[in-house]
Amino acid sequence: MAQDLGRGEALFEACKSCHSLDPAKQGMAGPHLAGLKGRVVGAAEGFDYSPAFKAARAKRVIWDETRLNAYLVDPDAMFKGGWMSPQGLDDEADRAAVTAFLMRGR
Repeated sequence: MAQDLGRGEALFEACKSCHSLDPAKQGMAGPHLAGLKGRVVGAAEGFDYSPAFKAARAKRVIWDETRLNAYLVDPDAMFKGGWMSPQGLDDEADRAAVTAFLMRGR
């Protein structure tokens, strides 16, 4: 598990151009991902989400390991019209590592 977290953290470096792990950091291309586990989809304060994410928020859809992994396979398939780029992580082991890193308890 610790190895997955380290690998996930290293892979997450590529995501930092759009996402932060600091909820106070606003104005990025993507929402902050701090405390993602158990958070309502589309609910990070201060981010202007796409309509698909706003609809998920209204339905109280929750981020968990399964949902995040599926999202990272094909973000647009899960939330049409989302703005995430690049579109998905093809490597299953990379997805698992990033998912483990973002879903770790804090």
